[in-house]
Amino acid sequence: MDIVGFLKSQFICHLLICYIFIVSGLIINFIQLFTLILWPINKQLFRRINCRLAYCISSQMVMLLEWWSGTDCTLYTDPESYHKYGKENAIVILNHNFEIDFLCGWNFCERFGVLGSSKVLAKKELSYMPVIGWMWYFLEIVFCKRKWEEDRKTVVQKLLNLRDYPENFWFLIHCEGTRFTEQKHQISMQVAEAKGLPKLKYHLLPRTKGFAVTVQCLRNVVSAVYDSTLNFRNNENPTLLGVLNGKKYHADLYVRRIPLEEVPKDEQECSTWLHKLYQEKDAFQEEYYRTGTYPAVPTTPPRRPWTLLNWLFWALLLLYPLFKLLINMINSGSSLTLASFAFVIVIASVGVRWMIGVTEINKGSTYGNNDNKQKHK
Repeated sequence: MDIVGFLKSQFICHLLICYIFIVSGLIINFIQLFTLILWPINKQLFRRINCRLAYCISSQMVMLLEWWSGTDCTLYTDPESYHKYGKENAIVILNHNFEIDFLCGWNFCERFGVLGSSKVLAKKELSYMPVIGWMWYFLEIVFCKRKWEEDRKTVVQKLLNLRDYPENFWFLIHCEGTRFTEQKHQISMQVAEAKGLPKLKYHLLPRTKGFAVTVQCLRNVVSAVYDSTLNFRNNENPTLLGVLNGKKYHADLYVRRIPLEEVPKDEQECSTWLHKLYQEKDAFQEEYYRTGTYPAVPTTPPRRPWTLLNWLFWALLLLYPLFKLLINMINSGSSLTLASFAFVIVIASVGVRWMIGVTEINKGSTYGNNDNKQKHK
């Protein structure tokens, strides 16, 4: 196959993947809308149904990582802790260095059966985004404006609402608040110096208030904190575009299970504890760069078939009418029909660009620059 043909085939694959994801997602969002009638009647049934509907969307993204690109993920953890994963509620702390670290976090959830009920602390703007943002709304995701004075009351209320959640859930949180870049790291370390905090080599300073409130609100509901550090072998810097192109990566994920009783109740002490945790994470990162491994037993959690089966279901359901419509358009020879098809292609290509663009590090939040702005006022 010549290079032009190869690029065209890749582009068609991207379009079809995005078509299936977006159309199936909108269908599921529409179904979720009707589940709202259950909330005043049976709130727990509403939640259980939406966990399954959300899984139909998020598992398509995990399918791309697990089955399409064939990315491997080796888990380094204590064998005693391994048997508790998926059987308890947990707060999962993730480092924020890669464009697909959210996808690896979802993969971690999927391997232990809590993908559909997983929660995140997300910025408010994402709640307006079709498919994933709307899915998160029905999952009772905690959204914030990243202005703590305005957020605190809303975040506390949303977290307290999760205390009677009927499914085991993991609350995924990026305490750094934004993805790591050299520029943000430099600014973050200037803040550390000004506040007399220990400097970090491989992480940004953690944002402690959100974590402390999460622990306070979910205490006696959540059993443990899972401190997770993600890296990729051979100094790879994976991207969503690479995953869409079927490129295989190898992720190494180190997870420490820390009983929630070990996390201080006092907010200031909890803040100090989190800073110490990030110093330890820095040491683990240093060891990984030096040795290529973590100080724990490596294992590979079994890959479950449900992500692939779910995607195949939606592909069979949605591709037949698409191809039938395409054939009818070509056979009609109508200029208006062909123009309409061209318009759909443009919209689909925008969808591809959107899926890729929202994960790019250089399109990331400027949240990490806020302290620097305040410093220069």
